[in-house]
Amino acid sequence: MLTIAGSDSGGGAGIQADLKTMLALGVHGMSVIAAVTAQNSLGVQGYWELPAEAVRAQFESVVSDIGVQAVKTGMLASALLVETVAELLAGLDAPVVVDPVGVSKHGDSLLAPEAVKTVKERLLPAATLVTPNLYEVTQLTGVKVRDPAQMREAAEAVKALGPRWVLVKGGHLSGDEAVDLLFDGEREHWFRAPRYDNRHTHGTGCTLASAIASYLALGHDVVTAVGKAKEYVTGAVREGFPLGAGIGPVDHGWRWR
Repeated sequence: MLTIAGSDSGGGAGIQADLKTMLALGVHGMSVIAAVTAQNSLGVQGYWELPAEAVRAQFESVVSDIGVQAVKTGMLASALLVETVAELLAGLDAPVVVDPVGVSKHGDSLLAPEAVKTVKERLLPAATLVTPNLYEVTQLTGVKVRDPAQMREAAEAVKALGPRWVLVKGGHLSGDEAVDLLFDGEREHWFRAPRYDNRHTHGTGCTLASAIASYLALGHDVVTAVGKAKEYVTGAVREGFPLGAGIGPVDHGWRWR
């Protein structure tokens, strides 16, 4: 499986979280680094995008020799990198999970404002599945979700942008359950899990998207992959641990312990 995303120097999210997730689920992980962040448990102190030719070279090197059975995209930073990645994915015969990363756990912007339009017009139509949280739903569509009853409207709005499937994540809602809605334009599939009182949730979105892509690489259909990934990330959130002075990461290796 191939992740195309940003590097998290603190090790809790981004490329690092993706590779840990793949290892935990029995999948060989490969990476295309699109940006480098200076990041710790307190926030993102800065980021630097790689040149488009470096992103393209990494991708073509892996695909031409090893091949891929699933791809996950995360932080792509700029409109140029979003467009570059969309072009590369257009010729790929493998499922693509797009995590439309716009803002970090701490509220730091990870996507240039002008790049949102490119994500909507170029990247989402290439996606097998897109996994926005509620903030990203609003960024992409303008729809604001305040309770689970509004998640269908959000899913329809994102689906209209071109992906085959949409997973609207309800982790930012209140309540005893973390509720997600998977939608293909007609059918609804609801996924529910206990909501744990644990502030150490850094990397949750990256981990979920990578887990879904890993299960797709292993041959599962989309509904099954999302269900298995939801179970995995719920355990990782439950076992999230303090690291540094701020928000610690989820535990990618919780099943081993």
